[in-house]
Amino acid sequence: MNDVKTTRRRSLLKGVAVAAGAMSAPMIASSQGVTSLRFQSTWPSKDIFHEYALDFAKKVNDMTGGELKIEVLPAGAVVPAFGLFEAVSKGTLDGGHGVLGYHYGKQNALALWNSGPAFGMDANMLLAWHKYGGGRELLDKLYASVGGNVTTFLSGPMATQPLGWFKKPITKVEDFKGLKFRTNGLAIDLFTAMGAAVNALPGGEIVPAMDRGLLDGAEFNNATSDRVLGFPDVSKVCMLQSYHQSAETFEITFNKTKYEALNPKFKAIIANAVEAASADMSWKSVDRYSKDYIELQTKDKVKFYKTPDSILQAQLKLWDAILEKKSAENPLFKEIVTSQRAFAQRAVKWDQDTNVNRRMAVNHFFGAKRAAPKKA
Repeated sequence: MNDVKTTRRRSLLKGVAVAAGAMSAPMIASSQGVTSLRFQSTWPSKDIFHEYALDFAKKVNDMTGGELKIEVLPAGAVVPAFGLFEAVSKGTLDGGHGVLGYHYGKQNALALWNSGPAFGMDANMLLAWHKYGGGRELLDKLYASVGGNVTTFLSGPMATQPLGWFKKPITKVEDFKGLKFRTNGLAIDLFTAMGAAVNALPGGEIVPAMDRGLLDGAEFNNATSDRVLGFPDVSKVCMLQSYHQSAETFEITFNKTKYEALNPKFKAIIANAVEAASADMSWKSVDRYSKDYIELQTKDKVKFYKTPDSILQAQLKLWDAILEKKSAENPLFKEIVTSQRAFAQRAVKWDQDTNVNRRMAVNHFFGAKRAAPKKA
């Protein structure tokens, strides 16, 4: 009898201990075995960027068999686009989909992942630096410096972004003097140095601002986003190629407390879903952007021009001054720039020495005049 009582007492004590542990652990919304997380993107629901956020969520939901369910809301559903970091960090939202440059006001070094000089790297190389060259550790260090209660993943290498949409072609740096222009992140410093009066607006607010005359020009991202957001309704001139955002990626963010409370299987699936979504996005973007690039010209009557080399060279020189100034003011900024530069020096040289130039093949198979945008 004593043995039976002792065994029963131990079982009861064990049950109490388990229950107490469960009460002290972070709570995540769960119903009938399903763990639910509420996300918000920083994009309007009609933008392809929001579609990319939904694609990521679907991969997680499918790979967990519905045991983990991520719901993604569009920009403004809970907080404004620029309020995503605070909302996720505080737990108002469980996570979000955006870009690091939108947190520029918190810590300007964060924008080095989306609107910095990149030192000749494209966005895929930037992701390589982030994963294998020390970038992830530096980003964690940055977030800790501003008290960010977040766990973050980078995804989705973006193509070089256009210089922007304007009333008439930009032919020289002086054309930016006094121009009311929209951009974000470190590109704010770059275009300000070029003479523009810069206003940082989220994607959904740019075209209305141009329509009301509050902006003379603006950049957002790509042919598909720009088309669906209505840029061709307020401008018929788009300048291609620029060094202001030549290597940008998306950021998928989780509230750290809630992320750490997930079981190891869910964490592993999330990590792999990020990379699967990243690859899928890079392929989808080639398909969709190239189609809309043609539609913008044939249906929307947009004229595309190549940004003059004189402007590109001026941007590179201005980057030198911006990096020197901000590195002197911010030790973390300097540490990240040093790391990126070292990685880029070998990665870009390898890339240029190894990969054949595509322009020759394009000219051969399709004709140079049809393949290239007009020169201003």
